Amino acid sequence: MNYFKKILHFAAPYRKYGILNIFFNILYALFSAVSFVALIPMLDVLFGENQKVYSKPEYTGLGDLKNYLQDYLNFKVTEFAGEDQMKALVLVISLVIVLFLLKNLFNYLAMYFITFLRNGVLRDIRDAMFKKVTSLPIAYYSEKRKGDIIARITSDVLEIQHSFLSILELIVREPLTILFTIIVMFGISTKLTLFVFIFIPIAGMLISRIGKSLKKQSDKAQKEQGDFLSIIEETLGGLRVIKAFNAEGRFNEKFGASTTRFFRFSNSVLNRQNLASPTSEFLGILVIGILLWFGGKMVLIDKTLDPSSFIAYMGLAYNILTPAKSISKASYGVKKGNAAAERVLEVLETENTIKDAPDAIIKSEFEDKITIEKISFAYEDDLVLKEFSLDIPKGSTVALVGQSGSGKSTIANLVTRFYDVNQGAIKIDGTDIRNITKSSLRELMGIVTQDSILFNDSVANNIRLGKPDATMEEIEEAAKIANAYDFIMDLPEKFDTNIGDSGGKLSGGQKQRLSIARAVLKNPPIMILDEATSALDTESEKLVQVALENMMRNRTSIVIAHRLSTIQNADQIIVMQKGKIVEQGDHQKLLENGNVYKKLVEMQSFG
Repeated sequence: MNYFKKILHFAAPYRKYGILNIFFNILYALFSAVSFVALIPMLDVLFGENQKVYSKPEYTGLGDLKNYLQDYLNFKVTEFAGEDQMKALVLVISLVIVLFLLKNLFNYLAMYFITFLRNGVLRDIRDAMFKKVTSLPIAYYSEKRKGDIIARITSDVLEIQHSFLSILELIVREPLTILFTIIVMFGISTKLTLFVFIFIPIAGMLISRIGKSLKKQSDKAQKEQGDFLSIIEETLGGLRVIKAFNAEGRFNEKFGASTTRFFRFSNSVLNRQNLASPTSEFLGILVIGILLWFGGKMVLIDKTLDPSSFIAYMGLAYNILTPAKSISKASYGVKKGNAAAERVLEVLETENTIKDAPDAIIKSEFEDKITIEKISFAYEDDLVLKEFSLDIPKGSTVALVGQSGSGKSTIANLVTRFYDVNQGAIKIDGTDIRNITKSSLRELMGIVTQDSILFNDSVANNIRLGKPDATMEEIEEAAKIANAYDFIMDLPEKFDTNIGDSGGKLSGGQKQRLSIARAVLKNPPIMILDEATSALDTESEKLVQVALENMMRNRTSIVIAHRLSTIQNADQIIVMQKGKIVEQGDHQKLLENGNVYKKLVEMQSFG
C-alpha cells in the first residue's frame, strides 16, 4: 500500500475527474441495488399477487420502511392502471427499464471520467521517468542495462495503469454496490441475509490464499522482460559485428533462453491470477445454491417470504458476485502492480549525485582560465587520476595524449561535470564548477566525441541541437565552417534529408563533420574534442582536421588525441601516464626532450 500511496500522488492534478468518478459510482451502486427491487412489483403483477392500494400510505418509521415502500409503489400502480393488469405490467416494466438504463448511464459516466485520470497519471509517470532518466548522471548507466530502463518506462508503467489505477475504479463502486445491495437484502429478509454472512468470510479466506506468491513471480517476469529488451537493444546496436562473426546463433539462443524464462514466469503469474475469477465465481454459485435451498424453504414451507421478494432477493445475491469477483481480481492486481511500482519508484527515487548546489551561480561568460587543482578520481575502486593539476588559459589549445587508460577522457568527463571529482577542484575563472549551475556550465562548452552521436532526424535538426532557435542561414554557415556544406548539398533533400538511425546513411567522416557543425553552431567559448578523428580514414581525417581548426580559432580547446598528427599546433601538450603528467610543453620542445612523447611519435611513424 506504500507504493500505491506514492503512485496516487500523480493523481492529484486530476482530482476533479476522481471526484466525478466517485459521484457517478455512488449513483451506479445505488441504482444497481434499486433496479432489482423494482422487479418485485413486476413479478407481483405477473403472479397476480399485487394488492390494490387505493389510499396513499403513511410513513411510520424506519422499522416499517419495507412495507411503506411496497404499499406506496402499489398505490402508484393502482392509481395509474386501476383494474387493468396489462397497464400495470407496462408501468412496472417501464420502471425497471428506466432504472437499468440509469444504472448503466451512471456506470458509463464513471468510467468516462476515470479514463482521463488513468491516462493522465500514465502520461505523467512516463514523463517523470523520462525526465529522471535524462537527469541522472552517466555513472548510473554504467551499472544498468538500457533494456531494463526501457521496460520500466513502458511495460511496468502500463502494469501500474492496469493494476493500481484499476483499483481506483473498484475502490468506491464495488464496495458501495455490495453495501447498498446488502442493505436492500436486509430490507427484504434479515434472516436470509444473516444466513448468507456465514459463508462470505469462508469464501473470502479461500480466495485470499490462492495468490500469496503472485508479487514474487510478477517481479521475476518484469525483470526478465527488461533482460530480453536489453538483448534486443544490444543486438540491434551491434548487428554488423554479430553478422561478421557468424554469432547470430549465439544471440538467438541467448534471446530464446530469456523469452523461455519470461514464458515460464508469465504462465505462473497469469495462472494464479486467472484462478481468482473461477474460484470466486464457483464459491459465489455455491452460496447461491445454499440460498436457493434455505430461501426456498422459507417460501414453500415456512411461508415467511413471498415468491416475488425471493426472486428479487436471488437477483440481488447474484448482483454481489460481480463486484466481489472484481475485488478478488483487484487484490491480485495489487500484488502484481506492487512489483511494477517498486521498479518504477526505484528509478524515480534514485538520488542524483550530480546536482546543483543550493547557492549555485549562473555563469554566462568565460573570462580568464580553467584551473584543475590536485584532483583525484576513481571509477568505483580504480584510481584513474591522482592529484592531477593543470592550468588552461583562455584562448589556448591544450592537448592531452597518452596510452589508453591514462585518464585523458576522464578529464573531459570531469570538466563537463558528467562526474564529480573525489578530491581537489576544477575551477572556471576561480569558481569551483560545483558552485556553477550544470546548465550554464555546459552552455559554455561544446563537445565533439570519437563516436558521432546523431539522431534519426533531418540534417538540419541534428545540427540545430546546439542552438534550437537557429536560423537556416546560421545552420548553413556552421556547416561550411565544419566542411560539411558540400556533401549536404549532394544529399537527396539537402538539409531536410533524414540521416537514419544514428546517422546510418552517412559515412564516418560525414557524421563527424555534422557533429562539428553542431558544436560550431552552439558557438561556445570552450571546446572539448575527445579523440574526434581517431575513427576516420586519412582523407576524412584531413577534411575533419580542417573543420576542427576552423572551429578552434579564438576558442579555448581541450583536445584528447590518439593521432598525434592532429595536435602538433597545440599551445601545450600534456603527456599522461596512469593518471599523472609525465611531460608537458609544445610539440617541438617535447620532441627535443626525447622522452615519452618522442617515443609515441616514433611509434606512429610521424615525421
